[in-house]
Amino acid sequence: MGTNTNAALKAEVVVEEAELFQKRKQVGILGGNFNPVHLAHLVMADQVQQQLGLDKVYLMPTYLPPHIDEKKTIDSKHRLTMLELAIADNKNLAVEPIELFRKGKSYTYDTMKALTQNNPDTDYYFIIGGDMVEYLPKWYKIDELVTLVNFVGIRRPHYGTITPYPIIWVDVPQMDISSTLIREKIQSGCSTRYLLPDSVIHYIEEKELYVDGL
Repeated sequence: MGTNTNAALKAEVVVEEAELFQKRKQVGILGGNFNPVHLAHLVMADQVQQQLGLDKVYLMPTYLPPHIDEKKTIDSKHRLTMLELAIADNKNLAVEPIELFRKGKSYTYDTMKALTQNNPDTDYYFIIGGDMVEYLPKWYKIDELVTLVNFVGIRRPHYGTITPYPIIWVDVPQMDISSTLIREKIQSGCSTRYLLPDSVIHYIEEKELYVDGL
């Protein structure tokens, strides 16, 4: 009787653990300044979500990039609003504002540690461009970070894929668009049609953003 009871309890534990594993969420994170968000950002997030079968990909705007040469940027409320407008029609994309709420410099390790602690049922896939892979050894607490996330690398022409860290490589259509290019076009009075979602273009025009070149 006792043996049967123990076996039944063990079986229940195994089933519960299996159910817990099956319920784990698979979530992508694409960080950036998004100043402003553009179609290349959205294509990257959408393609990773589809190709890896993730439940969702969150676009995560930084408050202050952790670089020595700090980038000038517009108020975070505008960047957040533009992101919300850009992903409004895609249920597979969302916005993660944790770094804007926390403020200060945005170190990926600190952010992902907080996210994993707040969401213990979630596996995170942190998306980076192939041009960033070679800099991973210089990232803050990189050895600890790789235990918190799965890195997803976007293949880029002329950039290698050899790295001491585990990377899931994904091929995404190449789009030669940058936020810097868009800001320069706006400052010079050129159209940004087909570079940004229409909703973001309208917001930029309404708020008269980037006319000073930020």
